[in-house]
Amino acid sequence: MLSSIGTTVQRRIMEIFQTLKLAKKTSKDDYFTHLRLVLLAIGAVGGIGFVIKMIGELIFVNK
Repeated sequence: MLSSIGTTVQRRIMEIFQTLKLAKKTSKDDYFTHLRLVLLAIGAVGGIGFVIKMIGELIFVNK
């Protein structure tokens, strides 16, 4: 039982190392493009949440 867990863990670690060997470093331009997209998405979700919150406040204040 214990040896099978050990071999499974060892196999997973080897798979992780193989994946890291195949991975390539992204260019600075690609990095900033992805960063802009992520920040835009965070801003959009935050803006939608803010609008929903303001609508909810207006509805419940007027009651």
